[in-house]
Amino acid sequence: MRRTRGDVLPPAALPARSDVVVVGAGLIGLSAAWRLAQAGRTITVLERDTVGAGASLAATGMLAPAAEHEPGSDPLLPLALESLSRWPGFRDDLQAAAGLEIDYREEGTLVLAIGRDEVERLRFRHDLQVRSGLEARWLSGPEVRAREPSLRPGISAGLFCAHDHQVDPSLVMAALVRACLKAGVVIVEACPVEALVWSDARVIGVRTGGGEVGADVVLLASGAWSGEAGLLPETLALPVRPLRGQSLALRTTKRTGTLKHMVWTEQVHMAPKSDGHLIVGATVEDCGFATGVTAGGLYALLEGARRVLPGIEEMAVEAVWSGFRPTSDDDAPIIDALAPGLLVATGHHRNGYLLAPATADAVAGLVANGTLPDYARAFGLARFQQASERRAFA
Repeated sequence: MRRTRGDVLPPAALPARSDVVVVGAGLIGLSAAWRLAQAGRTITVLERDTVGAGASLAATGMLAPAAEHEPGSDPLLPLALESLSRWPGFRDDLQAAAGLEIDYREEGTLVLAIGRDEVERLRFRHDLQVRSGLEARWLSGPEVRAREPSLRPGISAGLFCAHDHQVDPSLVMAALVRACLKAGVVIVEACPVEALVWSDARVIGVRTGGGEVGADVVLLASGAWSGEAGLLPETLALPVRPLRGQSLALRTTKRTGTLKHMVWTEQVHMAPKSDGHLIVGATVEDCGFATGVTAGGLYALLEGARRVLPGIEEMAVEAVWSGFRPTSDDDAPIIDALAPGLLVATGHHRNGYLLAPATADAVAGLVANGTLPDYARAFGLARFQQASERRAFA
């Protein structure tokens, strides 16, 4: 059982036509749908399951470009920072449109190390952050515990990433649904898209079990399912696969205490939410679409959290769940026009919440102007073909 957005979507009839059909009612699909509706277009969102069923309601809600930065991710960093800079405006617009707060928190992130080996790896991470121009402050063990007194005394060192923020995914998804509905977006659940409708090499709509929906533009935002065979021709196949993540929600009380910051270790990350939950995540498992949670996964989460926060032993486990990260071959998103009338926004891996504002704005710009903004142009499908060609000639 995972945390939910707390409301039930009203049933909706399948329209005959929309300016834009969005395939996928996750974070990326709904964010783009809302921005496109704000621009005056008619939008239909088709979801194979229920809103947020893939990754969006399974996520922790981290907006953490500094803590996430690792070797090889330099090409993604400008997009991550661009999107983080758009989050305050996105937040304000969304909260005003929905009439709902999304628990945007700015306390920052602590990345922890225990023992000499972890300290050395943390030093390496810190050097990488500094070279990349990110703000991350080195803390001694006592300085870490001064910020978070409930942490275990054995903490050796930490990094404080002041500009890494977080949101509550359940509230963001609830707000997006409300904002979309108020803007006239039609959201149809339990409506998988069976085929794209083509005419003279252009996509002009989609076919579902309930009938066809015509469209000027179809946006594929189906997350981990974007790479499944059958919907796209082989020449446009998307290199996206699912990576399962298991997480859990603990109930904190005055007696147990909680955290103020997001806390990362080499094993887990922990995110306190304003409703009293402490979210502990997340495993990374390359096991296809195998659903459910496992004893091994939950043990790894609880033991990883207990290693630095002994107070979790007194916290009630309120929910456990798994979801599927949409992961491309280079762990970066794919935002592109695949063919006339066909766009894609997928492959956001662990950074869906961080990258949502920039992705939504990029899609809106692509629909309006036929081109991507500069910050998104490096994330087209062609980069994978180019990389393959470079390897062939190496």
